[in-house]
Amino acid sequence: MRLRPLPDDSEKGWTAYVWLVYLSFVFIQPVMAKASALQWGLTIAGAAVFLVLYFAAHWFHDRRIWWCIGGILLLGIGFAPFNPGASTYFIYAASFVGYTGPPRIALRGLILVLAVAALETWMFHLPSYFWFPAALFSLLVGGANIHQAEASRTNAKLRRAQEEVELLAKTAERERIARDLHDLLGHTLSLITLKAELAGKLLERDPERAGREIREVERISREALREVRTAVAGYRSQGLPAVLAQARIALEAAGVALEYFAEPVELETAQETVLALALREAVTNIIRHAGASTCHITLEQTAAETRLEVSDDGRGGSAPSTVEGIGLAAMRERVEGLGGRLERRAGAGTSLLIVLPIILPRRPVEGTAEMRIEETA
Repeated sequence: MRLRPLPDDSEKGWTAYVWLVYLSFVFIQPVMAKASALQWGLTIAGAAVFLVLYFAAHWFHDRRIWWCIGGILLLGIGFAPFNPGASTYFIYAASFVGYTGPPRIALRGLILVLAVAALETWMFHLPSYFWFPAALFSLLVGGANIHQAEASRTNAKLRRAQEEVELLAKTAERERIARDLHDLLGHTLSLITLKAELAGKLLERDPERAGREIREVERISREALREVRTAVAGYRSQGLPAVLAQARIALEAAGVALEYFAEPVELETAQETVLALALREAVTNIIRHAGASTCHITLEQTAAETRLEVSDDGRGGSAPSTVEGIGLAAMRERVEGLGGRLERRAGAGTSLLIVLPIILPRRPVEGTAEMRIEETA
């Protein structure tokens, strides 16, 4: 394992090495006083211990950094009576207090460093060229690093929050695509299956009609491909009239009679999309699971709300009303996201009621007032 003086994620980078230039002040006094070998040895040993503590402090982000600060402060205390350049150690100790925790804790550490420097000066009557830089630069550097450390912590929180938002956005987008593909492909593939089965049955006794059904399968497949591309792109252009028309075709192919009553309604685009998807999913469930002979669809609007009800006379009513599949759960999520409600009632068949509040301004959805159509297979 390669040993590194600084961690890879250090925000200071190469500037941590630049600040070591101030360690040279420790060697000024031995040079000027022509110190003995013992004094030089002690000075170099002290500097070596400082370097170990200095680089170790960059690795710690908890209470252990106090040990490094305390060690550097002891070096300053020990060398100050004999070497005025030891004021540098007090400044280095002050520079690390900003990383001990929140500003209120760091300020206490800075006050402690300044108090020790003042006590050292008073006890040993140290000259001004010791206490002045020790007090002034400890205060300036320590205060600046407290602010910088707090800004770094704030930025780190913002980065984590941004990453969480991005993760939630990606998750929501995956869920949206999954819901849309389920709604689109579930309905369309059911219709294709029914058409293909019908064509197979008609192939021998009515080849012409079988050919029409095969061409219809091709058309539906192309339409499904277009809708999938639209859904993945995040847009929805198909409205309620188109879904009603598709529902009629699908139910007819499944041998289910359709009765529907539709008033002209005015909806926001998002509301129309939700109702269209809900209608598609409800019809798909009737074709797949209900075994019904008749399907009723009602679309009406009052001054306060828009109501869509889809009911059948099949066997779905025997299932517990609390049991929801993926499609119904996605439908409920969309409806409640627009402030509406979804009710599923089980009895003689299944009834699905969707109610959305009126939101202004609204967009008109074309339809024929009080239209009632009965289709039999």
